[in-house]
Amino acid sequence: MSPGLPTRVLALLVALATASVGCAHTQLPERKVYVISEDASGVGSNVERGTGGAGAEAYCSEMEKQCFTKCWRRKPKIDSIKKGSERHHEECTTTCLKVFNDCVKELEERERQESQKKALHFPTMDAAINWIREHKTEVAVGTVVVVAGVIAAPYVIAIAAGGALVLAPL
Repeated sequence: MSPGLPTRVLALLVALATASVGCAHTQLPERKVYVISEDASGVGSNVERGTGGAGAEAYCSEMEKQCFTKCWRRKPKIDSIKKGSERHHEECTTTCLKVFNDCVKELEERERQESQKKALHFPTMDAAINWIREHKTEVAVGTVVVVAGVIAAPYVIAIAAGGALVLAPL
């Protein structure tokens, strides 16, 4: 037996082990746009609407009005500002605009977190496409779709320029 034979055998075994482990991982789906349907009509028609959009703005606007009313009734925190003056009005407007913006940001963040919880998960791209085709009215545009458990490469349901319903890389 030659002195270099055990080293060569060990190197061969390491090479085989490395090659076999490298092929054992799940392959990511190809990052391309998949057409679900040529017509996106009816998409999301059975989806419950959240507080987002105009509902969030109306809620936050009401919060801003209540803030302003409360601020306007009170004596300003700065002694040099006279209650009921133009400067008092500016102070209340500035303070309550911040309340409005914080409210909108909080609701947007809450909605973003809720939408992440509602991501659709499928074992294969074919399973995802077939399910979405059959359940068009139950999905909303913007829904995140995870294929093969790979969160690092999610897709999103969208409407293409021609009006087709597609599954596109996020």
